Amino acid sequence: MIARVCPSIAATMNARPLRSIASLGCAGLLALFASASHAQLNILCSTDIDWCEAKAREFSIATGVKVTIARKATGEAFAQLKAEASNPKTDLWYGGTHDPHVQAANENLVEPYVSRNMTGQYAWSADLLEKTKNQVVGIYRITLGFGVNRDLLAQKKLAMPKCWSDLTKPEFKGEIELSNPTSSGTAYTILATLVQHYGEDKAFDYLRALHKNVNRYTASGTAQKQSIARGESMVGITFLDEFIPEQFAGAPIETVLPCEGTGYSVGAMSLVRGARNPENAKKFYDWALTAEAQTIRDQTKVIAIPSNKAAFAPERVKALERAKLIDYDFAKFGASAERKRLIEKWDATVKNAPK
Repeated sequence: MIARVCPSIAATMNARPLRSIASLGCAGLLALFASASHAQLNILCSTDIDWCEAKAREFSIATGVKVTIARKATGEAFAQLKAEASNPKTDLWYGGTHDPHVQAANENLVEPYVSRNMTGQYAWSADLLEKTKNQVVGIYRITLGFGVNRDLLAQKKLAMPKCWSDLTKPEFKGEIELSNPTSSGTAYTILATLVQHYGEDKAFDYLRALHKNVNRYTASGTAQKQSIARGESMVGITFLDEFIPEQFAGAPIETVLPCEGTGYSVGAMSLVRGARNPENAKKFYDWALTAEAQTIRDQTKVIAIPSNKAAFAPERVKALERAKLIDYDFAKFGASAERKRLIEKWDATVKNAPK
């Protein structure tokens, strides 16, 4: 094959340049031409697949770089990066809650990088970057709450749940859905939020009481938007930005900010250590922090507060920031050991608790 291809390469070059690179050999020439003509980037994405694909498409149009997307929940994405640490197949990790990204930084799975576009970001984006020694940057901000199917609520003649405490009432038995913290960063944020709000012992008492009303734990925190929209579950606990597109599509969903206060997460982005396409990864990283890349468009189904101050976000998105928020301790609950301890405790004492 090489013997057939190299003459065709040589025929396109004049004698003098050919002599200057003759020492490369035929295989070297082929590698040179391949690297020049096949710019690519492999992204592991932990937010909504439509959002992932829209960003990949926009970046490819802007740069000519071919992007391959693999969508995985944050816990699954972290597990993949850890398993592939000696031979990464991913160049960049885009989206998903910040905690697993911080864990990846703690375990030396991602690279430090400071983009020239950091000057246009909100403080919470820059703070995350600083606290992780330049390894994890914030690209959006999202708020935890409930999505409630109004039709199902009316059918059962139930009052709208307004607080965390309402969800443990017996009338909601079998009506609540949320994700599993062993695979979902969203679920871990829920767990960490409740521990910070109630204190650990009372939080786990609450989670066991809530468990009696849970119909299923999903692998990903994005599943609840469709479950509630379709009426498969009455109440879904996840980030409220998930429900907004379903509302605008006509789904009978009411969003609720818990009266006691709630947690939030910074959606994150990281460069994978030892990536095969590091320069293209940095190009995407820089581009993803621009106002143009973060401006919310109609085709984007997941809506969140952009980290770039100049990016456009509709008022319905900004309204989520008026929530009563807890003082979330990112350093403590983003630490690998604390995350592991709490998830193992949930798995042992909540997941299979009697109903």
